[in-house]
Formats: sequence, C-alpha cells, structure tokens
Amino acid sequence: MTGTVEVHEVPAAALERNPLGDPARRRTPVYLPPGYGSSTARFPVVYFLHGYSGSGMGWLNTTGFQLTPLERLDQLVAGGAIPPVIAVYCDGWTALGGSQWINSEAVGRYDDYLVRDVVGYADKTFRTLPRAAARALIGKSSGGYGAMVHARSHPDVFAHVACHSGDAYFEYCYLPDFPKAASAYRKAGSVETWYGEFRRRAKETRTRGEDHMVINILAMAAAYSAKKGEPLGIELPFVVQTGRIKPEVWERWLAQDPVRFIPKHTEAFRKLESLFVDCGTRDEFNLQWGARMMVEALGAAGVKAVHEEFDDSHMGIYYRYDRSLSYLVPRLSR
Repeated sequence: MTGTVEVHEVPAAALERNPLGDPARRRTPVYLPPGYGSSTARFPVVYFLHGYSGSGMGWLNTTGFQLTPLERLDQLVAGGAIPPVIAVYCDGWTALGGSQWINSEAVGRYDDYLVRDVVGYADKTFRTLPRAAARALIGKSSGGYGAMVHARSHPDVFAHVACHSGDAYFEYCYLPDFPKAASAYRKAGSVETWYGEFRRRAKETRTRGEDHMVINILAMAAAYSAKKGEPLGIELPFVVQTGRIKPEVWERWLAQDPVRFIPKHTEAFRKLESLFVDCGTRDEFNLQWGARMMVEALGAAGVKAVHEEFDDSHMGIYYRYDRSLSYLVPRLSR
C-alpha cells in the first residue's frame, strides 16, 4: 500500500453502560493517504459503515485473491482515480450482531456514537476538514441502511452519502424470514433459550447456516421494536407460537423503512450534495426492489441520486466501493 493504516481505539461515550454490555472503546482502522505524515495539509474524510455481523477489525480481513476495502481505496488514490482522503472504518458490532447504526434502548446509542464519538475523534486526532461538505458516509447492507438513516437525520454532518445494497422495503427483505425465525424460537421453547443456545454453540463449535436469519431477526427487533421488560429488551413483530403478525409492532418496523421515511424527510435529503445508491439484480434479500423504490421516492421529491444496478448478488461486492468512491470523493470539499 502507498498509504498507511493505523488502528485506533476510539472512546465511545455514547456506548457506555449500553444494555448488551458491549465495549465502549472501539478498535477502528483508519486509512491515511500517501504523504500524510510529511505534510501539513488537511483532508476530507470518508466514513465506512459495515453490514450486519461486521466489525471494525473485520475491515482488515483478507478474502483470498480479493483486495480488502482499504486496499481498494489505496489503489484508487495511488492510481490518481480519486484525490487523497482519510478513511475511517467504523465498528458497529453488538452482542446481537449489529446495531443498524441507530439509537435503541435494547442495544445502545449507535447514532450518537457515529456522529459524536467517531466523527469527533477523527476531527480531533487527524488533519480533517471538519465540515459536512468534506465528509462522505458509505455503507453496505445494514451499513447502507445506516447511511440512509444518517442522510435523513444528519445532513449537517455528512453531505455526501452512498448506500450499497441497503435494507429497504421491509416486506421483501425481512418478512420472508419471520416464519423461519418463529419456528426456531418455538422449537427452543423461547427467544431467550434459543439465544442462549446460539451463543453457546458459537463459542464451543460454530454457528449453523440457518442461524443467520434467526439471530438477524432478533437484531432487527432490537433496533426497531425495543421494549423494556421483554426478553432481551425487545418485542418481536409476530407471535412465536402461531407466527401471526402483530400489526402494532410491525408498524414500528415499517416506520423505520427508508422507502417510507424518505417522503417524510425530503428537506433533509435535499441538503445532500451527493447521493449514490446501488444494488445487485440478484440480491438474495430482494434489496434491489427497495433500492428502486428509494430512488423513486427521492426523484418524486426532486432529489437527484445516482442509481446503478449490477449483475451480482449481496455478498462479496467490495468492488462496488470503487464506484461510490469514484463518484463521491472528487465532489468532497477541499
């Protein structure tokens, strides 16, 4: 690599005493462009949000012949395809596998963590340009969802946003897994029992292929329908014994769907200077449909978004960061 990578332990005041007991200090890889150490220049910053089950250190994982996201960024900078930037690879891991990058009574304040703790640490520690026009936020899957949430809530922090295969149109991406999750919880006897068995199995041997969709539903419920006093502090959107949808809980989920919240927050999206949305046409979670609906809603509000589709699925698509970085980074304020 021509740039350098440092791993910083970011103190996260927003995550102190969180309900799951997850750490309030997060190991966070940071990419510094070539020449950073020998200059006094300030740089714009790209913040990356990982998907469900990801972590800060997971950004450094090598996958055979493929480049890591950091190596892909370095390649673009070294080749002159994009101007030099600082990049911060955030950590949103939780004991349930993810946070959706929002504040939740069942998980912790991950919205505050990103906006206050991570951005604040970067601006204090590195030679950044501390303004929205010089910040980009890029996420994939649950990270793509998080990018759209922060575009809605914090256009004053991030003026450039990219959503890769982000969770959207919940009827298609979550609803199909409800009966499968209900079956697993019912067989175990309760949600708490299933979760305890899952944690023990993961520690002693390994998780099963079918576990992903089941733990994912718990994580989504923790994000969208937290409820004190319930097992794990969450309320499921269905009855475990019968699988019947609970309309009042399901409506809480739907209120958090980008397809639904975009039309209600058009002023925030109009403040963005750049917005990139993409998804594979063979996405296993049907997210291409949600992406199309999001772009349709944005267009109806007069918000311009670059929308791309590509012939691939949901997994192993780090190469798509090349597209969003090539669009966003040259547009960052310098």
